[in-house]
Amino acid sequence: MGGLFTAKAQELPLLKVDAGKRYLVTEKGDPFFWLGDTGWLLFSKMTREEAVQYLDNRKAKGFNVLQVMVLHTVKAANVYGDSALVGKNVARPLLKKTHDYWKHVDYIVDQAAQRGLYIAMVPIWGSDVKGGLVTSKQAKVYATFLANRYKNRSNIIWMNGGDIKGSDSIQVWNTIGNTLYQLDKRHLITFHPRGRYSSSAWFHNQRWLSFNTFQSGHRNYVQDTSKGEWHYGEDNWKYVERDFKLKPAKPSFDAEPSYEGIPHGLHDTLAKRWNQHDVRRYGYWSVFAGGCGYTYGDNAVMQMRKADEKETGAYGAHDYWFDAVNDPGAGQMQYLKQLMLSKPYLERVPDQSLIAPGTQGEKYDYLVATRGTSYAFIYTYTGRNINVVPGKISGSHINASWFNPRTGETTAIKTYSNTAVQAFNPPGEVEEGNDWVLVLESAPIVSL
Repeated sequence: MGGLFTAKAQELPLLKVDAGKRYLVTEKGDPFFWLGDTGWLLFSKMTREEAVQYLDNRKAKGFNVLQVMVLHTVKAANVYGDSALVGKNVARPLLKKTHDYWKHVDYIVDQAAQRGLYIAMVPIWGSDVKGGLVTSKQAKVYATFLANRYKNRSNIIWMNGGDIKGSDSIQVWNTIGNTLYQLDKRHLITFHPRGRYSSSAWFHNQRWLSFNTFQSGHRNYVQDTSKGEWHYGEDNWKYVERDFKLKPAKPSFDAEPSYEGIPHGLHDTLAKRWNQHDVRRYGYWSVFAGGCGYTYGDNAVMQMRKADEKETGAYGAHDYWFDAVNDPGAGQMQYLKQLMLSKPYLERVPDQSLIAPGTQGEKYDYLVATRGTSYAFIYTYTGRNINVVPGKISGSHINASWFNPRTGETTAIKTYSNTAVQAFNPPGEVEEGNDWVLVLESAPIVSL
Protein backbone atom coordinates (compact mmCIF):
# COMPACT_ATOMS: atom_id res chain seq x y z
CA MET A 1 0.00 0.00 0.00
CA GLY A 2 2.98 2.29 0.28
CA GLY A 3 3.67 4.61 3.19
CA LEU A 4 0.90 4.84 5.74
CA PHE A 5 1.29 8.49 6.46
CA THR A 6 1.40 11.51 4.18
CA ALA A 7 4.00 14.24 4.36
CA LYS A 8 2.72 17.70 5.24
CA ALA A 9 0.12 18.63 2.65
CA GLN A 10 0.85 21.42 0.20
CA GLU A 11 -1.06 24.58 1.01
CA LEU A 12 -3.36 25.80 -1.76
CA PRO A 13 -5.06 29.20 -1.71
CA LEU A 14 -8.32 29.09 0.19
CA LEU A 15 -11.38 29.82 -1.93
CA LYS A 16 -14.15 32.32 -1.28
CA VAL A 17 -17.03 34.04 -3.05
CA ASP A 18 -16.10 37.28 -4.83
CA ALA A 19 -17.39 40.68 -3.75
CA GLY A 20 -20.00 40.68 -6.52
CA LYS A 21 -21.39 37.34 -5.26
CA ARG A 22 -21.30 35.71 -8.72
CA TYR A 23 -17.90 34.07 -8.97
CA LEU A 24 -15.27 32.25 -6.92
CA VAL A 25 -11.87 33.70 -6.14
CA THR A 26 -8.82 32.76 -4.12
CA GLU A 27 -8.13 34.39 -0.77
CA LYS A 28 -5.84 36.78 -2.66
CA GLY A 29 -8.69 37.82 -4.94
CA ASP A 30 -7.52 35.97 -8.05
CA PRO A 31 -10.29 34.53 -10.24
CA PHE A 32 -10.98 30.83 -9.73
CA PHE A 33 -12.84 29.07 -12.52
CA TRP A 34 -14.19 25.76 -11.21
CA LEU A 35 -13.38 23.05 -13.74
CA GLY A 36 -14.53 19.88 -12.06
CA ASP A 37 -14.56 16.17 -12.75
CA THR A 38 -16.88 13.62 -11.13
CA GLY A 39 -14.47 11.16 -9.57
CA TRP A 40 -17.25 9.96 -7.29
CA LEU A 41 -15.77 6.61 -6.17
CA LEU A 42 -12.13 7.67 -5.99
CA PHE A 43 -11.76 7.02 -2.24
CA SER A 44 -13.41 3.61 -2.22
CA LYS A 45 -12.34 1.93 -5.47
CA MET A 46 -8.84 3.19 -6.22
CA THR A 47 -5.53 2.00 -4.85
CA ARG A 48 -3.05 4.67 -3.93
CA GLU A 49 -1.13 4.07 -7.15
CA GLU A 50 -4.30 4.25 -9.25
CA ALA A 51 -5.41 7.39 -7.45
CA VAL A 52 -2.14 9.12 -8.26
CA GLN A 53 -2.47 8.06 -11.91
CA TYR A 54 -5.95 9.57 -12.03
CA LEU A 55 -4.85 12.79 -10.28
CA ASP A 56 -1.94 13.24 -12.69
CA ASN A 57 -4.26 12.81 -15.66
CA ARG A 58 -6.77 15.34 -14.40
CA LYS A 59 -4.10 17.87 -13.54
CA ALA A 60 -2.62 17.54 -17.04
CA LYS A 61 -6.05 18.19 -18.56
CA GLY A 62 -6.58 21.40 -16.62
CA PHE A 63 -9.10 20.22 -14.04
CA ASN A 64 -8.84 21.90 -10.66
CA VAL A 65 -11.71 20.34 -8.64
CA LEU A 66 -12.63 16.67 -8.15
CA GLN A 67 -16.09 15.82 -6.82
CA VAL A 68 -15.75 12.72 -4.62
CA MET A 69 -18.04 10.78 -2.26
CA VAL A 70 -16.58 10.28 1.20
CA LEU A 71 -19.19 7.58 1.80
CA HIS A 72 -21.21 6.09 -1.04
CA THR A 73 -23.19 4.09 1.53
CA VAL A 74 -23.00 3.35 5.25
CA LYS A 75 -21.39 0.04 4.22
CA ALA A 76 -18.49 1.85 2.54
CA ALA A 77 -15.11 0.12 2.43
CA ASN A 78 -12.04 0.83 0.34
CA VAL A 79 -10.12 -1.33 -2.12
CA TYR A 80 -7.94 -2.61 0.74
CA GLY A 81 -10.94 -3.93 2.65
CA ASP A 82 -10.96 -1.17 5.26
CA SER A 83 -14.48 -0.30 6.40
CA ALA A 84 -15.26 3.36 6.98
CA LEU A 85 -17.64 2.91 9.90
CA VAL A 86 -18.33 0.75 12.92
CA GLY A 87 -21.67 -0.99 12.57
CA LYS A 88 -22.75 1.13 9.57
CA ASN A 89 -23.14 4.08 11.91
CA VAL A 90 -21.87 7.41 10.53
CA ALA A 91 -21.41 8.62 14.11
CA ARG A 92 -18.73 5.92 14.58
CA PRO A 93 -15.88 6.28 12.05
CA LEU A 94 -13.60 3.25 12.24
CA LEU A 95 -10.14 4.53 13.19
CA LYS A 96 -7.04 2.38 13.54
CA LYS A 97 -3.42 3.03 14.50
CA THR A 98 -2.16 1.53 11.23
CA HIS A 99 -3.91 1.89 7.90
CA ASP A 100 -7.64 2.54 7.76
CA TYR A 101 -10.28 4.03 5.47
CA TRP A 102 -9.66 7.56 6.71
CA LYS A 103 -5.89 7.49 6.30
CA HIS A 104 -6.49 6.40 2.70
CA VAL A 105 -8.77 9.42 2.20
CA ASP A 106 -6.13 11.65 3.80
CA TYR A 107 -3.49 10.32 1.43
CA ILE A 108 -5.54 11.04 -1.69
CA VAL A 109 -6.58 14.49 -0.47
CA ASP A 110 -2.94 15.38 0.17
CA GLN A 111 -1.77 13.97 -3.14
CA ALA A 112 -4.42 16.11 -4.84
CA ALA A 113 -3.15 19.20 -3.02
CA GLN A 114 0.37 18.53 -4.26
CA ARG A 115 -1.03 18.73 -7.78
CA GLY A 116 -3.05 21.89 -7.20
CA LEU A 117 -6.36 20.02 -7.10
CA TYR A 118 -9.25 20.78 -4.76
CA ILE A 119 -11.52 18.00 -3.47
CA ALA A 120 -15.25 18.69 -3.29
CA MET A 121 -16.10 16.16 -0.59
CA VAL A 122 -19.63 14.72 -0.41
CA PRO A 123 -19.97 13.55 3.23
CA ILE A 124 -22.53 10.85 2.42
CA TRP A 125 -24.51 10.15 -0.75
CA GLY A 126 -28.22 10.84 -0.55
CA SER A 127 -29.60 7.32 -0.96
CA ASP A 128 -28.92 6.01 2.54
CA VAL A 129 -29.98 9.28 4.14
CA LYS A 130 -33.30 9.13 2.28
CA GLY A 131 -33.54 5.49 3.34
CA GLY A 132 -33.50 6.50 7.00
CA LEU A 133 -30.03 5.14 7.78
CA VAL A 134 -28.70 8.48 9.07
CA THR A 135 -30.41 10.47 11.82
CA SER A 136 -29.83 14.14 12.54
CA LYS A 137 -28.09 13.21 15.78
CA GLN A 138 -25.72 10.87 13.94
CA ALA A 139 -25.23 13.43 11.18
CA LYS A 140 -24.09 16.06 13.69
CA VAL A 141 -21.47 13.73 15.17
CA TYR A 142 -20.27 12.69 11.71
CA ALA A 143 -20.08 16.24 10.35
CA THR A 144 -18.16 17.27 13.49
CA PHE A 145 -15.66 14.49 12.81
CA LEU A 146 -15.23 15.57 9.19
CA ALA A 147 -14.87 19.26 10.03
CA ASN A 148 -12.24 18.63 12.69
CA ARG A 149 -10.30 16.21 10.51
CA TYR A 150 -10.17 18.31 7.34
CA LYS A 151 -10.60 21.95 8.34
CA ASN A 152 -6.84 22.52 8.28
CA ARG A 153 -6.40 21.12 4.79
CA SER A 154 -6.55 23.97 2.30
CA ASN A 155 -7.90 22.04 -0.71
CA ILE A 156 -11.30 21.06 0.70
CA ILE A 157 -14.73 22.17 -0.54
CA TRP A 158 -17.78 20.70 1.18
CA MET A 159 -20.47 19.34 -1.13
CA ASN A 160 -23.43 18.39 1.05
CA GLY A 161 -26.20 16.14 -0.32
CA GLY A 162 -25.58 13.78 -3.22
CA ASP A 163 -28.09 13.29 -6.05
CA ILE A 164 -31.02 13.97 -3.73
CA LYS A 165 -33.86 16.44 -3.28
CA GLY A 166 -33.11 18.66 -0.33
CA SER A 167 -36.67 18.08 0.81
CA ASP A 168 -35.82 14.41 1.36
CA SER A 169 -34.45 14.36 4.95
CA ILE A 170 -34.02 18.14 4.97
CA GLN A 171 -33.28 18.16 8.70
CA VAL A 172 -30.27 15.89 8.17
CA TRP A 173 -28.93 18.03 5.31
CA ASN A 174 -29.30 21.21 7.34
CA THR A 175 -27.63 19.52 10.31
CA ILE A 176 -24.62 18.55 8.17
CA GLY A 177 -24.48 21.99 6.54
CA ASN A 178 -24.81 23.96 9.76
CA THR A 179 -22.29 21.79 11.62
CA LEU A 180 -19.67 22.16 8.89
CA TYR A 181 -20.35 25.89 8.71
CA GLN A 182 -20.01 26.38 12.48
CA LEU A 183 -16.83 24.35 12.87
CA ASP A 184 -15.05 25.08 9.59
CA LYS A 185 -15.14 28.71 8.50
CA ARG A 186 -12.24 28.23 6.07
CA HIS A 187 -14.02 26.22 3.41
CA LEU A 188 -16.90 26.82 1.03
CA ILE A 189 -20.03 24.68 1.29
CA THR A 190 -22.60 23.77 -1.37
CA PHE A 191 -25.24 21.10 -2.01
CA HIS A 192 -25.41 18.54 -4.82
CA PRO A 193 -29.07 18.02 -5.80
CA ARG A 194 -30.85 15.34 -7.80
CA GLY A 195 -31.27 15.69 -11.55
CA ARG A 196 -33.17 18.68 -12.92
CA TYR A 197 -32.92 20.69 -9.70
CA SER A 198 -30.72 23.38 -8.18
CA SER A 199 -29.68 23.57 -4.54
CA SER A 200 -31.44 26.93 -4.53
CA ALA A 201 -34.80 25.12 -4.45
CA TRP A 202 -34.28 24.36 -0.74
CA PHE A 203 -31.17 26.00 0.67
CA HIS A 204 -30.57 29.33 -1.06
CA ASN A 205 -31.24 31.31 2.11
CA GLN A 206 -29.29 29.02 4.42
CA ARG A 207 -26.17 30.68 5.84
CA TRP A 208 -24.17 27.52 5.35
CA LEU A 209 -24.71 27.50 1.55
CA SER A 210 -21.85 29.47 -0.03
CA PHE A 211 -22.93 28.92 -3.63
CA ASN A 212 -25.49 26.97 -5.64
CA THR A 213 -24.94 23.97 -7.85
CA PHE A 214 -27.47 22.31 -10.10
CA GLN A 215 -27.65 18.95 -11.82
CA SER A 216 -29.05 19.48 -15.31
CA GLY A 217 -29.05 15.70 -15.58
CA HIS A 218 -28.90 13.12 -18.32
CA ARG A 219 -32.22 13.36 -20.18
CA ASN A 220 -32.70 14.83 -23.63
CA TYR A 221 -35.47 17.19 -24.65
CA VAL A 222 -37.98 14.41 -25.34
CA GLN A 223 -37.14 12.42 -22.19
CA ASP A 224 -37.52 15.36 -19.81
CA THR A 225 -41.16 15.03 -18.79
CA SER A 226 -40.66 16.94 -15.52
CA LYS A 227 -43.71 18.90 -14.49
CA GLY A 228 -43.76 22.54 -13.55
CA GLU A 229 -41.01 25.06 -13.03
CA TRP A 230 -37.93 22.85 -13.53
CA HIS A 231 -38.93 21.56 -16.98
CA TYR A 232 -35.85 22.71 -18.88
CA GLY A 233 -34.91 19.72 -21.03
CA GLU A 234 -31.32 20.14 -22.19
CA ASP A 235 -31.38 23.92 -21.71
CA ASN A 236 -29.06 23.94 -18.71
CA TRP A 237 -28.45 27.67 -19.13
CA LYS A 238 -31.95 28.21 -17.71
CA TYR A 239 -30.82 27.03 -14.26
CA VAL A 240 -28.20 29.77 -14.05
CA GLU A 241 -30.67 32.31 -15.38
CA ARG A 242 -33.13 31.27 -12.68
CA ASP A 243 -30.56 31.32 -9.85
CA PHE A 244 -29.36 34.78 -10.93
CA LYS A 245 -32.79 36.23 -10.13
CA LEU A 246 -32.64 35.15 -6.48
CA LYS A 247 -31.68 37.30 -3.51
CA PRO A 248 -29.20 37.34 -1.90
CA ALA A 249 -26.96 36.85 -4.92
CA LYS A 250 -24.91 33.64 -4.92
CA PRO A 251 -22.74 31.95 -7.55
CA SER A 252 -24.22 29.02 -9.46
CA PHE A 253 -23.04 26.40 -11.97
CA ASP A 254 -23.79 22.98 -13.48
CA ALA A 255 -22.16 20.38 -11.22
CA GLU A 256 -23.59 17.41 -13.12
CA PRO A 257 -24.60 17.67 -16.77
CA SER A 258 -24.88 14.68 -19.10
CA TYR A 259 -21.77 12.50 -18.87
CA GLU A 260 -19.66 11.59 -21.86
CA GLY A 261 -20.39 7.97 -22.79
CA ILE A 262 -23.64 7.61 -20.79
CA PRO A 263 -26.96 6.71 -22.47
CA HIS A 264 -29.60 9.38 -22.96
CA GLY A 265 -31.87 9.00 -19.95
CA LEU A 266 -29.34 6.73 -18.16
CA HIS A 267 -31.19 3.44 -18.00
CA ASP A 268 -31.64 2.20 -21.59
CA THR A 269 -28.17 0.94 -22.45
CA LEU A 270 -29.14 0.67 -26.12
CA ALA A 271 -30.02 4.38 -26.31
CA LYS A 272 -27.83 6.95 -28.01
CA ARG A 273 -24.96 8.11 -25.82
CA TRP A 274 -23.89 11.62 -24.92
CA ASN A 275 -20.60 12.55 -26.58
CA GLN A 276 -17.89 15.19 -26.68
CA HIS A 277 -20.11 17.65 -28.56
CA ASP A 278 -22.76 17.47 -25.85
CA VAL A 279 -20.41 18.02 -22.89
CA ARG A 280 -18.95 21.06 -24.66
CA ARG A 281 -22.41 22.44 -25.35
CA TYR A 282 -23.50 22.09 -21.73
CA GLY A 283 -20.29 23.78 -20.62
CA TYR A 284 -20.39 26.83 -22.89
CA TRP A 285 -24.14 27.30 -22.57
CA SER A 286 -24.13 27.35 -18.76
CA VAL A 287 -20.89 29.30 -18.27
CA PHE A 288 -21.79 32.02 -20.78
CA ALA A 289 -25.17 32.30 -19.03
CA GLY A 290 -23.23 33.30 -15.90
CA GLY A 291 -22.03 30.05 -14.34
CA CYS A 292 -18.90 30.34 -12.19
CA GLY A 293 -17.55 27.02 -13.50
CA TYR A 294 -18.52 23.66 -14.89
CA THR A 295 -18.18 20.00 -13.92
CA TYR A 296 -17.48 17.40 -16.59
CA GLY A 297 -18.30 13.73 -16.14
CA ASP A 298 -17.53 10.44 -17.87
CA ASN A 299 -19.58 7.27 -17.44
CA ALA A 300 -16.68 4.87 -16.85
CA VAL A 301 -14.60 7.35 -14.84
CA MET A 302 -17.29 8.45 -12.41
CA GLN A 303 -17.71 4.82 -11.30
CA MET A 304 -13.97 4.04 -11.62
CA ARG A 305 -14.70 0.90 -13.63
CA LYS A 306 -11.70 -1.42 -13.36
CA ALA A 307 -10.29 -4.18 -15.52
CA ASP A 308 -11.27 -6.95 -13.09
CA GLU A 309 -14.95 -6.03 -13.39
CA LYS A 310 -16.17 -8.63 -15.86
CA GLU A 311 -19.76 -7.48 -16.00
CA THR A 312 -20.80 -4.36 -17.87
CA GLY A 313 -20.67 -1.38 -15.55
CA ALA A 314 -23.55 0.78 -14.36
CA TYR A 315 -25.44 2.57 -17.12
CA GLY A 316 -23.93 0.31 -19.75
CA ALA A 317 -20.31 1.33 -19.14
CA HIS A 318 -17.98 -0.90 -21.12
CA ASP A 319 -14.76 1.13 -20.99
CA TYR A 320 -12.32 1.11 -18.08
CA TRP A 321 -11.49 4.22 -16.11
CA PHE A 322 -7.84 4.31 -17.20
CA ASP A 323 -8.86 4.48 -20.86
CA ALA A 324 -11.93 6.67 -20.40
CA VAL A 325 -9.94 9.43 -18.65
CA ASN A 326 -8.67 10.22 -22.15
CA ASP A 327 -12.08 10.43 -23.84
CA PRO A 328 -12.05 13.47 -26.14
CA GLY A 329 -14.42 15.65 -24.15
CA ALA A 330 -12.20 15.41 -21.07
CA GLY A 331 -9.28 16.93 -22.94
CA GLN A 332 -11.39 19.72 -24.42
CA MET A 333 -12.75 21.10 -21.14
CA GLN A 334 -9.52 22.95 -20.39
CA TYR A 335 -10.11 25.24 -23.36
CA LEU A 336 -13.28 26.58 -21.75
CA LYS A 337 -11.38 27.45 -18.59
CA GLN A 338 -8.53 29.01 -20.57
CA LEU A 339 -10.91 31.14 -22.60
CA MET A 340 -12.78 32.45 -19.57
CA LEU A 341 -9.58 33.38 -17.74
CA SER A 342 -8.00 34.99 -20.81
CA LYS A 343 -10.00 38.21 -20.27
CA PRO A 344 -10.96 40.26 -17.18
CA TYR A 345 -13.06 37.58 -15.52
CA LEU A 346 -14.77 39.24 -12.58
CA GLU A 347 -16.36 41.99 -14.69
CA ARG A 348 -18.08 39.42 -16.92
CA VAL A 349 -21.87 39.40 -17.18
CA PRO A 350 -24.32 37.40 -19.31
CA ASP A 351 -25.79 39.65 -22.03
CA GLN A 352 -28.16 38.30 -24.67
CA SER A 353 -28.64 41.83 -26.04
CA LEU A 354 -25.40 41.27 -27.97
CA ILE A 355 -27.39 39.03 -30.30
CA ALA A 356 -29.68 40.73 -32.82
CA PRO A 357 -33.38 40.54 -31.85
CA GLY A 358 -35.18 37.54 -33.26
CA THR A 359 -31.97 35.58 -33.95
CA GLN A 360 -31.21 34.09 -30.53
CA GLY A 361 -32.68 30.70 -31.51
CA GLU A 362 -33.84 27.80 -29.39
CA LYS A 363 -32.77 24.29 -28.45
CA TYR A 364 -29.61 23.31 -30.39
CA ASP A 365 -29.70 26.55 -32.38
CA TYR A 366 -29.59 28.64 -29.19
CA LEU A 367 -26.91 31.34 -29.14
CA VAL A 368 -25.57 32.51 -25.78
CA ALA A 369 -23.51 35.63 -25.11
CA THR A 370 -21.39 36.99 -22.29
CA ARG A 371 -19.20 40.08 -22.09
CA GLY A 372 -16.95 42.32 -20.10
CA THR A 373 -16.34 46.02 -20.67
CA SER A 374 -14.07 45.56 -23.67
CA TYR A 375 -14.71 41.98 -24.81
CA ALA A 376 -17.53 39.58 -25.60
CA PHE A 377 -17.98 35.86 -26.32
CA ILE A 378 -20.90 34.38 -28.29
CA TYR A 379 -21.31 30.59 -28.57
CA THR A 380 -23.03 28.65 -31.33
CA TYR A 381 -23.41 24.88 -31.01
CA THR A 382 -24.39 24.28 -34.64
CA GLY A 383 -22.17 26.81 -36.39
CA ARG A 384 -25.09 28.91 -37.59
CA ASN A 385 -24.76 32.60 -38.37
CA ILE A 386 -24.37 35.15 -35.58
CA ASN A 387 -25.67 38.71 -35.95
CA VAL A 388 -24.02 41.05 -33.45
CA VAL A 389 -25.56 44.26 -32.12
CA PRO A 390 -23.08 47.19 -31.95
CA GLY A 391 -22.22 49.33 -28.97
CA LYS A 392 -22.35 46.63 -26.32
CA ILE A 393 -18.63 46.72 -25.61
CA SER A 394 -16.31 49.72 -25.62
CA GLY A 395 -14.26 50.98 -28.54
CA SER A 396 -14.88 52.52 -31.94
CA HIS A 397 -13.54 49.41 -33.68
CA ILE A 398 -13.75 45.74 -32.77
CA ASN A 399 -11.37 42.86 -33.49
CA ALA A 400 -13.28 39.66 -34.24
CA SER A 401 -11.94 36.10 -34.18
CA TRP A 402 -13.12 32.48 -33.99
CA PHE A 403 -12.27 30.32 -31.00
CA ASN A 404 -12.40 26.57 -31.61
CA PRO A 405 -13.76 24.69 -28.53
CA ARG A 406 -12.32 21.41 -29.86
CA THR A 407 -8.72 22.62 -30.07
CA GLY A 408 -8.48 25.89 -28.17
CA GLU A 409 -7.12 27.61 -31.28
CA THR A 410 -8.06 31.17 -32.25
CA THR A 411 -8.31 32.45 -35.84
CA ALA A 412 -8.59 36.17 -36.65
CA ILE A 413 -11.53 37.28 -38.79
CA LYS A 414 -11.53 41.06 -39.23
CA THR A 415 -11.65 44.46 -37.58
CA TYR A 416 -14.91 46.35 -37.99
CA SER A 417 -16.58 49.59 -36.95
CA ASN A 418 -18.64 49.32 -33.76
CA THR A 419 -21.60 51.16 -35.29
CA ALA A 420 -23.79 48.68 -37.15
CA VAL A 421 -25.05 45.11 -36.87
CA GLN A 422 -22.40 42.67 -38.06
CA ALA A 423 -23.09 39.18 -39.46
CA PHE A 424 -20.62 36.34 -38.87
CA ASN A 425 -20.67 32.97 -40.62
CA PRO A 426 -18.72 30.31 -38.67
CA PRO A 427 -16.50 27.84 -40.54
CA GLY A 428 -18.04 24.58 -41.73
CA GLU A 429 -21.58 23.43 -42.34
CA VAL A 430 -24.46 24.01 -39.96
CA GLU A 431 -24.74 20.81 -37.90
CA GLU A 432 -24.70 19.63 -34.29
CA GLY A 433 -21.17 19.70 -32.87
CA ASN A 434 -19.82 22.31 -35.29
CA ASP A 435 -19.53 24.68 -32.34
CA TRP A 436 -17.63 27.95 -32.28
CA VAL A 437 -17.10 30.95 -30.04
CA LEU A 438 -17.11 34.36 -31.65
CA VAL A 439 -14.59 36.46 -29.72
CA LEU A 440 -14.94 40.24 -29.88
CA GLU A 441 -12.37 42.64 -28.41
CA SER A 442 -12.03 46.40 -28.41
CA ALA A 443 -9.37 47.29 -30.97
CA PRO A 444 -6.50 49.38 -29.57
CA ILE A 445 -6.41 52.98 -30.69
CA VAL A 446 -3.46 53.54 -33.01
CA SER A 447 -2.00 57.06 -32.97
CA LEU A 448 -0.71 58.37 -36.30
